[in-house]
Order: sequence, then C-alpha cells, then structure tokens
Amino acid sequence: QVQLVESGGGLVQAGGSLRLSCAASGPTFSSRSMGWFRQAPGKEREFVAAISWTIGSTYYADSVKGRFTISRDNIKNTVYLQMGSLKPEDTAVYYCAATATTWGDLLKFKNNYPYWGQGTQVTVSS
Repeated sequence: QVQLVESGGGLVQAGGSLRLSCAASGPTFSSRSMGWFRQAPGKEREFVAAISWTIGSTYYADSVKGRFTISRDNIKNTVYLQMGSLKPEDTAVYYCAATATTWGDLLKFKNNYPYWGQGTQVTVSS
C-alpha cells in the first residue's frame, strides 16, 4: 500500500513561485510513476505533470509547460513540483498520485492512478 502526503501549498502573488512536495510511504516508491493533478472549484481534476519510474521521463500539461518542473528523489521517497511564474488560473487543490504505469500517454489520465494524496491548496492572487 502506498500512502502519499502533500505539502508546500499556500498563498502567493501572481508571478511568484512555490514548491510542492509529496512524501510517499511504502517500499515500492522507486518503481512507481508519480503524477501531479489539480482541481479548481467547479472543475474536473486535471493533469499537471508526471514523472516515470523507469528513466525519469517527464510529461507536462501544455498550460504549465515551461513554468513547472516535476522531479523525484528516490532516496527520500519524495516527488516535487516546482511552480514558477504562477498565474491566478493556477489556483486549485493540487494532488499527487502514484501508479505502476510507465507509458507516457497513460500517465496523463487520472483513472490510471490508484493511489492519491489528500491534496494541498495553492492560491495565486492577482
């Protein structure tokens, strides 16, 4: 069983930066691909970024490409989401998720992730 705990959310002004962390428990973290998703009020949960467990390939939603960076530390069992040039439309609850899937396209779909954290709120003020 994988348990995920996000941290690092908060209130930031537009143009600012935040780094989210997701600490994972369980002995198989290094063999799990990890994803970040977000959900704004009244909207569907959407893909933000993912990193595969095999060779660390990364994938991003077009809306965050060039502004966000996903990375992982297999020793600390932690995945990070460095967010820069934040915009008010980035405001959402951010969730990390884990999966055994490795195919890039499949990592963009929330239904392929069986394990989820509780989420952390990110609010970007204009």
